[in-house]
Amino acid sequence: MTALPDLPPHTEAFEPIERASRDELQALQTERLAWTLRHAYTNVPHYRAAFDAAGVRPEDFRELADLARFPFTGKAELRTHYPFGMFAVPRDEIRRIHASSGTTGKPTVVGYTQADLDTWAQLVARSLRAAGVRPGMRLHNAYGYGLFTGGLGLHDGAERLGCAVIPVSGGMTERQVQLIRDFAPDAISVTPSYMLAILDGFRAAGADPRATSLKVGIFGAEPWSEGMRAEIEQAFGMHALDIYGLSEVMGPGVAMECIETKDGLHIWEDHFYPEIIDPQTGAVVAEGEPGELVFTSLTKQAMPVIRYRTRDLTRLLAGTARPMRRMARIGGRSDDMMIVRGVNVFPSQVEELILAIAPLSGHYVIELSREGRLDTMTVRVEARPEAWGMDPAPYGRELTHAIKARIGVTARVEVTAPGSVERSLGKARRVIDRR
Repeated sequence: MTALPDLPPHTEAFEPIERASRDELQALQTERLAWTLRHAYTNVPHYRAAFDAAGVRPEDFRELADLARFPFTGKAELRTHYPFGMFAVPRDEIRRIHASSGTTGKPTVVGYTQADLDTWAQLVARSLRAAGVRPGMRLHNAYGYGLFTGGLGLHDGAERLGCAVIPVSGGMTERQVQLIRDFAPDAISVTPSYMLAILDGFRAAGADPRATSLKVGIFGAEPWSEGMRAEIEQAFGMHALDIYGLSEVMGPGVAMECIETKDGLHIWEDHFYPEIIDPQTGAVVAEGEPGELVFTSLTKQAMPVIRYRTRDLTRLLAGTARPMRRMARIGGRSDDMMIVRGVNVFPSQVEELILAIAPLSGHYVIELSREGRLDTMTVRVEARPEAWGMDPAPYGRELTHAIKARIGVTARVEVTAPGSVERSLGKARRVIDRR
């Protein structure tokens, strides 16, 4: 068992809402949902038309269960109204604009008023504090700065908490290693896949990653497994915690794991109302059942979102360290799901099996192709440097067997040399579909 560093106790009181009862929280949600539905209907032509087409109006909302009567929002609607058609305030009230990468079409554009930016910074600060980051600490921020919400979102929240931010952004791995060693940050924020690239950088430099000052890692922007958490915590001797967010809803800081429990991400339900739906039918599922995560914003001024389909697959659980409900670790995305010979496969399932085999590393890619009329799946995974001199055939066969036994798909496994899988500076590209 890896010994992880002790962290200073909270030096400031929790926000009152973090200690509220469920009844108090639901009363606040009801009040804020009613405002959001009115705000969206009055100020966004799309929502007015969508509500009218569904036969509902804001005054039809009287209790939380009534939200299920309102229509969903998805990326298609945001792209249809590109760039600013979903904004609910005059253009001169917008203080910042972010956008997605737009790899599958037009980017999705989001805007923020000053009040929205203040709320975002407050919630990221709350998230960092819940993760064990404390005022006065130094944060090495390796999320990308720019239109992507990760870099600036974490930056503003860390400063709001009272941290010194080292705005490194992504890339230039050798420099990342050098600055971690020289600037002695207490915490790091980065995608988990790029943290493995930083780990490679430490090893290439002959430096011990466990000798750094890092105590806490804030990891998000892509699904990652418990196996990868164990990998990072073991390698660096630091706490690894999951943060969740998406630009359409706000950015990072929608939900956060708490250092006390590390048992799922507490959703900041005073600002975001979560639902879980069946991704095929759209029906709300029973509490605790798995499905697709849907969010409605409760306080956003510039761009409220009503029942936004995230495509992330998870389930809702009762709160533990906070009264807010938790979401289980994201198991994949409904739009990232691979169907291989009729079997549903998610990259995170494969990752969990890879990291259960000691000689294999977390650097991998899944390639899908077709031979005749049949789909084939090939997993290319790097061996760890210390294992590369060994015969790779036994642990390649072990992974093939595990994928067949646990997932139900026959996969080819190629164990490759360290450094052979392309590194990502942001979100990792795990699947190459050549079918």
